[in-house]
Amino acid sequence: FNFFQGIVITPLLLLLFLGSSSSVPFTSIFSQLFMTVVVPLIIGQIVRRYIKDWLERKKPPFGTISSCVLLMIIYTTFCDTFANPNIDLDKFSLIIIVFIIFSVQMSFMFLTFLFSTRNNSSFTPADTVAIIFCSTHKSLTLGIPMLKIVFAGYEHLSLISVPLLIYHPAQILLGSLLVPTIKSWMVSRQKALKLTRQPKAPVKV
Repeated sequence: FNFFQGIVITPLLLLLFLGSSSSVPFTSIFSQLFMTVVVPLIIGQIVRRYIKDWLERKKPPFGTISSCVLLMIIYTTFCDTFANPNIDLDKFSLIIIVFIIFSVQMSFMFLTFLFSTRNNSSFTPADTVAIIFCSTHKSLTLGIPMLKIVFAGYEHLSLISVPLLIYHPAQILLGSLLVPTIKSWMVSRQKALKLTRQPKAPVKV
């Protein structure tokens, strides 16, 4: 549902900050997104029901295939973006964008950590780790197709794609750097919870 919210929110934010006007064909956008995102998902779930046993026996390397496809999407998108002669982005602006995106990503991860570890929270340490990584991470696999559908024919499409192109590698880099620290916190937190839940031995008089 949040992906379809982006169809409305993204143009409004652009109009707010850029001060331009345009018409957005919502019917066409929804139909294209439905065919691009929803239909493949439904087909995949249906097919999976019939070949689940075969997949469990053969165990195809879907993880490797997914990583290669994602890497290809990132590479081709970078090429399309920075090969565009109309893109007007100087080095200083690019550095500022990188700094803002890293700051936003760290802020989101910190806020989700505070939210999931508050006193009245029922989340376990493992839940907290999942929330930190899953709720703050977005993928190019849907973001780029959405941008291309919503802003088809827009001359500054490459410029609009830059923050997303930086956000995705940033979240991978930050995640890799934070994994040892978060893992150490989770393990120590789980041990502390186990100690507090152990029944106390009766005191002999």
